[in-house]
Amino acid sequence: MNLTHDEQQILAIFNTGNRESTMTHISEMMPDIEPEEIELRELVESAVEKLRTMTDDEFDELDLEPDF
Repeated sequence: MNLTHDEQQILAIFNTGNRESTMTHISEMMPDIEPEEIELRELVESAVEKLRTMTDDEFDELDLEPDF
């Protein structure tokens, strides 16, 4: 699965330890993104879409350490 660095950072921030709950956690915060934050919304939507297409094993192999 080819995640961009920014997508990995989003997943690292919201990582709960498993793929399904991470998707749920991210989806719950989506309404908090302001309408003018178009770039952020697109980034988060892209990351969630990639989460949906990967397997749990692929998710477990990700290095989800934030770099900030």
